[in-house]
Amino acid sequence: MARPEVLDRIQGAEREAEEILERAKAEREERIAEAREEAEEIREQARAEADELEQERFEEARAEIEREREEILAAGEDEREQLEAQARERRDETVEYVVERFVERVHA
Repeated sequence: MARPEVLDRIQGAEREAEEILERAKAEREERIAEAREEAEEIREQARAEADELEQERFEEARAEIEREREEILAAGEDEREQLEAQARERRDETVEYVVERFVERVHA
């Protein structure tokens, strides 16, 4: 094979190698861009899921607080009713005691 022909083949191979490298670089950049886009989508999805989970936990906590509040109010109501019943039971005793004291003071 003649020198010019060999030189042309070498130059052709070099051009082909450069084209292959350029295509590989372009593919690499495209894949990097796709990976970044996919990573951003994953982050957004994770944020959305985290927000949803946070909202669910908040609602569960609010419901638990409301249940505890209702229990406390019910217990307070029961205690109030018991105190009122005790006061009614002791009313006659108290009136009698006050009248006795009054009479004692009046006669003293």
